[in-house]
Amino acid sequence: MAVNLPALPELHPVAGIRLGTTAAGIRKPGRLDLVVLECATGSNVAAVFTKNKFCAAPVIVARAHLARRTPRALVINTGFANAGTGKPGLADARATCQVLAEQLGCRPDEVLPFSTGVIGERFPLDRLTAGIPAAVSCLSDVGWVDAAHGIMTTDTAAKGASRQIRIGKETVTITGITKGAGMIRPDMATMLAFIATDARIAPALLKKSLAAAADASFNRISVDGDSSTNDACVLVASGKGAAIKAGSKSYKIFQEALLEVCRTLAQAIVRDGEGATKFITVDVVRGASESDCLEIAYTIAHSPLVKTAFFASDPNWGRILAAVGRAPVRKLDVHKLSIHLNDVCIVRGGALAPDYTEARGAAVMREAEITIRVDLALGKAAGRIWTTDLSHDYVRINAEYRS
Repeated sequence: MAVNLPALPELHPVAGIRLGTTAAGIRKPGRLDLVVLECATGSNVAAVFTKNKFCAAPVIVARAHLARRTPRALVINTGFANAGTGKPGLADARATCQVLAEQLGCRPDEVLPFSTGVIGERFPLDRLTAGIPAAVSCLSDVGWVDAAHGIMTTDTAAKGASRQIRIGKETVTITGITKGAGMIRPDMATMLAFIATDARIAPALLKKSLAAAADASFNRISVDGDSSTNDACVLVASGKGAAIKAGSKSYKIFQEALLEVCRTLAQAIVRDGEGATKFITVDVVRGASESDCLEIAYTIAHSPLVKTAFFASDPNWGRILAAVGRAPVRKLDVHKLSIHLNDVCIVRGGALAPDYTEARGAAVMREAEITIRVDLALGKAAGRIWTTDLSHDYVRINAEYRS
């Protein structure tokens, strides 16, 4: 079940980027589960990874390779996360890079590996590596749609976004795909995101651009509060298009488009949250600091009592109030704050709003998209995140995940 998740849009090709996808039978036969992304010579690559200390083998290998070389290719498998697999898992990730490098005629450390799926089990290396030639054979600049399907796990639909902007007389394209539906609370979710542009942009500026965009998008979503071992977001700039310079008008235009792509992808993950029936925006405004606002927003979003009340369409405002009160912030005056559900004020001055009625609250709670707005009346800072309710289906999906 997804909440107003749009159909996969047109995904514009990016000059210098080719993708190939195949069904390698890694976990389930007949399912697209292996993707290769090839970058043109001269591309620059930036990435952000999970902060989970038990990070997966492909994350360890990808970080090491990215620190040494400019990547020529990415390889992504689903079905197995290759996390919690120790030294054998590291060897499997490196072997995968070796096989793809031989196919593409590049060095093994010019390949970045990514995996998603069940934690704690080694993937069938023979099946994965046997599938690589098939993925390479169908490399194409129009391979984005198949790739979007090929990285899915518990997702109910493929997720992608694409924008084209004008930089001078040239058109710059930004196209991206993502996967994720559960184990979502990134510190960079199980989420993977792969974005490419034909812009010509220096490595340091590309890294800065991705960090800023990810912080305002993928780092502002939560389905269940669990941060994955495998989270990664990669941005590739092929350099085949217009130049983007730091501090220029073109950089501002590019950064706004990149953020729009990242937010669209991030929100798609929430809309497709496992068992989700509500898409919830949590806005905390007029706080003493942005960090305080985000602490309060995440405390609300991670409360099982709040999330189940939204699933039941029950305007149990006391649960929201309690979550605000236990958030780990230094400055909070409960006698000043107000809380709205969409345009309905439920709390004013730290108590039930005099003009609130249960009927108005219940009407809002029945909607598929709801905004919780907490006004702290303490300062000028604000924070926004996106989350879901918690349903019977979430429990069922995760209880049956390995079956």
